[in-house]
Amino acid sequence: QSQFMESGGGLVQPGGSLRLSCAASGFTFEGLAIGWFRQAPGKEREGVSCISDHGSTTNFIDSVKGRFTISRDNAKNTSYLQMNSLEPEDTAVYYCNAGILSLGSYYSYDYWGRGTQVTVSS
Repeated sequence: QSQFMESGGGLVQPGGSLRLSCAASGFTFEGLAIGWFRQAPGKEREGVSCISDHGSTTNFIDSVKGRFTISRDNAKNTSYLQMNSLEPEDTAVYYCNAGILSLGSYYSYDYWGRGTQVTVSS
């Protein structure tokens, strides 16, 4: 069974940075794309970024372009989400999962970790 453990969240001031990690297990990590999602209080979960199986393709939603970067280390079964210039609107629980990246669209499998809380506040 696919499992995901997100970490690295915390409380940060606007303009600050955080690096989230996603440790995965239970499947062939290098065979699947990885997606990062977030869910703010009272809002639906939204996709934030994704990275192809070997890292050659990355996508981001417009609101985080230029501020967030995504990477993966297939030897460690881990993906990372580097978040810079954080804004209060980035406050959410962040999740990762695995899926298929095809023609620019990410199709996720329905396995989720507990997420990691990111709070951006002064």
